[in-house]
Amino acid sequence: MLTAIAIDDESFALEVIKSHASKVPFIEVKEYFTNAIEGLEYLKANPVQLVFLDINMPDISGIDLAELLPTETQVIFTTAYSDFAVKGFELDALDYLLKPFSFSRFLKACQKAQDWLSLQPGNDPAYIFVRTTDGSVRVDFQDLLYCESQANYVNFQLTDQKVVSRMTLAQVEQELPSYFIRTHRSFLANAQLVNRIERHQLHLKGHTVPVSSTYLDGIQEKFKA
Repeated sequence: MLTAIAIDDESFALEVIKSHASKVPFIEVKEYFTNAIEGLEYLKANPVQLVFLDINMPDISGIDLAELLPTETQVIFTTAYSDFAVKGFELDALDYLLKPFSFSRFLKACQKAQDWLSLQPGNDPAYIFVRTTDGSVRVDFQDLLYCESQANYVNFQLTDQKVVSRMTLAQVEQELPSYFIRTHRSFLANAQLVNRIERHQLHLKGHTVPVSSTYLDGIQEKFKA
């Protein structure tokens, strides 16, 4: 989950970001600031991974404020003035959103931030590409409910589709983040998406996966069930 704040001297602009961010499942905007200095003070005590930052603000510009941020904090500039774009990218900003921006453009910028986060040391990756008969398909972990082994194939059950790849479950397990847990010799489940636990099965968004006795103790410990 990406953590962020937004800084813009216009309340309406912050409402747009708030509305867009509410539709993006992998980002949490913790605070919204119309005062840039207050935003900077908040960051000193409450570090986040990303700042949505307006450029043309009173007292201090977004460009100047960005230079004061910790190097590990990424910036997506938001502004109505395209003239600032070059300077923004000179500061290694992740993206530059020209107002008024659509939800789809906002989502693209958020995905870029998510991709950046997945590449940082110590962070789990956000997705993998798996080979299918139709070519390589991207599997986003936030949408992956479980993996099921069937002979020489693995079924990747996503929230809206199933992807089948010729590989072993052991190979898949090496590629998945640590929150994917073995529930059965033929199943790996996304622990972050489990919404009900029973002795012999887990429920994940309308789907169930079996729990074998071999893995039951570990699962109960994982969920403190």
